[in-house]
Amino acid sequence: MLEKVRVIQYGCGKMGRVFLRYLYEKGAEIVGAIDMNPDVVGKDVGEVAGLGCKLNVPVRSDAENVFAQCDAHACVIATRSLLSEVYDAFELAARYGVNAISTCEESFYPWNTSPALTNKLDRLAKDNNCTLAGSGYQDVFWGNLITSIAGATHHITKIEGSSSYNVEEYGIALAEVHGAGLSPEEFEEKIAKNDSLPSYMWNTNQWLCSQLGWSIKSMNQKLIPLFHDKDVYSETLGKTIKAGNALGMSAVVTTVTNQGPILETQCIGKVYPEGEVDTNLWTIYGEPNTTLKIEKPDTVELTCATIVNRIPQLIMAPAGYYTTEKMPPARYLTYPMNVYVDDFWR
Repeated sequence: MLEKVRVIQYGCGKMGRVFLRYLYEKGAEIVGAIDMNPDVVGKDVGEVAGLGCKLNVPVRSDAENVFAQCDAHACVIATRSLLSEVYDAFELAARYGVNAISTCEESFYPWNTSPALTNKLDRLAKDNNCTLAGSGYQDVFWGNLITSIAGATHHITKIEGSSSYNVEEYGIALAEVHGAGLSPEEFEEKIAKNDSLPSYMWNTNQWLCSQLGWSIKSMNQKLIPLFHDKDVYSETLGKTIKAGNALGMSAVVTTVTNQGPILETQCIGKVYPEGEVDTNLWTIYGEPNTTLKIEKPDTVELTCATIVNRIPQLIMAPAGYYTTEKMPPARYLTYPMNVYVDDFWR
């Protein structure tokens, strides 16, 4: 593809600023930017991303007009965590025939947690010849790394996984959905009792089962609040979380497959007290046993890089809602991203 890949950035907050820089540095042409925050609306995306130059593209709040006026190939959606919360953004992109990929954790594999919404988006994307998908840190570090190790395993009985991340680095949406700042009673009522709230490992386990060819016999999850014995200030929430209130939660998901293997995974998302760092630990039990440990992963940067590197594959994927376990693994872009897009895509 000779022309630059034209991209709209939907969401210009903490992660959006990283996306804007990565898109620019990987040779994309940023043709539009959308955010509702009055502190960034009207600013040039070059200023927002700290590029040291202007791109003559202002951040705007009128999303419909941005899509109508920008002939984009792709859109990066970095706003909320549940499919119901990003549905309007996906729907808008699909109506204009723009391929869209989102950080929304549920969008990684939403077929079973939000089947009605996913099927609506799938039909709309097919009607308008574009692709919708979810990706991010979990795509590689909870997904393809694990299935690659599985490819070196003779027999699997169980997969255990645990990943932690600081919700402060992702913005207020992630902090809120993890129950940060809630009292134990509020957490029980708003988070733990909410059976319709999928944890991120819930969607990841389904992604893994799909790629490994396993059908699901049963799944259950436990959402456990996490506390600290001292007050912890949250910059994202703009307040101090008192000792005894939730810093976030651990979501433990157990999946039993009809083929025999069991997946037991947990994601730990919270406001970190001083000294805590991200971790990613996975073990495949069987013949042989293999453990993968990644220390101090830069989860925000890895999330953004994965999605930017996925854009050529997104553009070339079949129309519809197309989850990434059906795509090749994310690849490093040595050259501008348009080099990786075939001239005859769709």
